[in-house]
Amino acid sequence: MPKNPLSLRRFPGPVRTLVSCLTAVALAVTGIYLVGPWSSGSPVPTGRPRPIGKPVDVPGRTVTVLGAGDILVHPELWDQARRDGRGQLDFAPMLAPARSAVESADLALCHLETPVAPPGGPYIGFPRFSVPREVVQGIKSVGYDGCSTASNHSIDQGYDGVKRTLDALDAAGLGHTGTYRTARDATRPRIYPVDGVRIAHLSYTKSFNGLRPAAGQAWIANLIDTDKIKKDAARARAVGAEIVVVSLHWGTEYEHEPDADQQTWAREVAELRNVDLVFGHHAHVVQPVERIGDKWIVYGMGNQIARHAEPVNANRDGAMVRVTFGPAGVAKRWKVRAVEALPTFVDLNPDIRLIDLEQALADPALSPGRRRIYEAAVERIQGNLLTRAAGEAGLVVRGTGG
Repeated sequence: MPKNPLSLRRFPGPVRTLVSCLTAVALAVTGIYLVGPWSSGSPVPTGRPRPIGKPVDVPGRTVTVLGAGDILVHPELWDQARRDGRGQLDFAPMLAPARSAVESADLALCHLETPVAPPGGPYIGFPRFSVPREVVQGIKSVGYDGCSTASNHSIDQGYDGVKRTLDALDAAGLGHTGTYRTARDATRPRIYPVDGVRIAHLSYTKSFNGLRPAAGQAWIANLIDTDKIKKDAARARAVGAEIVVVSLHWGTEYEHEPDADQQTWAREVAELRNVDLVFGHHAHVVQPVERIGDKWIVYGMGNQIARHAEPVNANRDGAMVRVTFGPAGVAKRWKVRAVEALPTFVDLNPDIRLIDLEQALADPALSPGRRRIYEAAVERIQGNLLTRAAGEAGLVVRGTGG
């Protein structure tokens, strides 16, 4: 979708920064995290102010939100980043093939699963990650606007790891939700203004791999609790959110089908009036998409980028999911108009690269061998996405013709 020419993404960096800062100062007293830069997929509406949360039905007016799989930084990834940076750490080249898809959305949300290390390290892989902070600049370079950060690895490095990660995201101009520096921060909804539409992003995880927050710091990272999600979504609406997106780090690793807990939580969250969309993470393989009532549940998008000890096709497959919302008339909520999945694949040779499969397959210069690998990946991804009747409900898997 072409960007609105009035979008702040079209202005020079200093102008975006100035406008963002002025807006943030003006809204700080409200207890809202309002972040930028902002983008738009439709003309800026004019005329009389409209009530927050009650969109006027403007024909053709839409806003798109994109979610992506886990960014799980294994040692092989920072080794690749060092090669790409010629001694420095540069994660941008391995993520760059996804830029076009990410920038196609008005709001692009990543999932940063691992905490970052102090500058220069030491860097640690599984099971208690502490990864190069340069990955955050790589995320920014692709065009993401923010990240969910609640995961089973959120507190691998305790409070210091959480703070370092949030500091790095702030320094890069990226929004974040799911982990917090203070109890007060944990009560403030993360809201992105997108072409006059306020979109809230909430993030929760099922566990911390047996770790516990320090005494008095239960607020440091969100655990999945339907009552809490209900309260947080209501709070976001109360301060002006018109669309509420929830990221859930859940499920059983390497299992394509949603487990019993996922299915229960999906039904419970789908019943929450103030939640519009769920993006799922954690399984490291692609899981299905399902429409429950009028809510879309994306159970798992696989890995955005990772390099597991045993790299098999399943944990190299991924999907970005782009959801288009449109207003449903005066005094009604924004509703999902379209859902698209954009298959991805992690190439390991000769370099580690995230591949946008639709884009790659459109290249006539692609070798026959690569084409076979990529076509097989698209077929696997499509099969896993559609096991819960999402195709009949309207999901379109890109790169497959349907």
